[in-house]
Amino acid sequence: MSLQPIATEGFPRHARLLAAGDFKKVFSRPVRSSDRYFTVLARYDGDRDTARLGLAVAKKHVRRAVDRNRIKRVVRESFRRQQHRLKGLDLVVLVKPGIQKVDNRTLFAALQTHWQRLQKQTRLPEHTL
Repeated sequence: MSLQPIATEGFPRHARLLAAGDFKKVFSRPVRSSDRYFTVLARYDGDRDTARLGLAVAKKHVRRAVDRNRIKRVVRESFRRQQHRLKGLDLVVLVKPGIQKVDNRTLFAALQTHWQRLQKQTRLPEHTL
């Protein structure tokens, strides 16, 4: 019996915002997309051909760790599926209070809308940051 290697389509380090300076750059002059569940901040970096994601799921808004972890998994999976369309963007996803009561399907739909909106907004010449 031979074991087949499992294809890894995870969330590699190069797709993450890790350093405080990277987050600060996005927060300084972002393009925003907001709804009742999320605020997504984006900043275009023409030097890279990959998208990077940072998460800010505050205990203040989502008390239980199990809820914070579920929300982060949903955001990462949604990002992973769309990152090929978001090339060159650094994104920070912030959550709003009450998000823990919302089902995954609704969160995926909301994130899909954000990704499409930000892709359009950041590709316009006047939004080249």
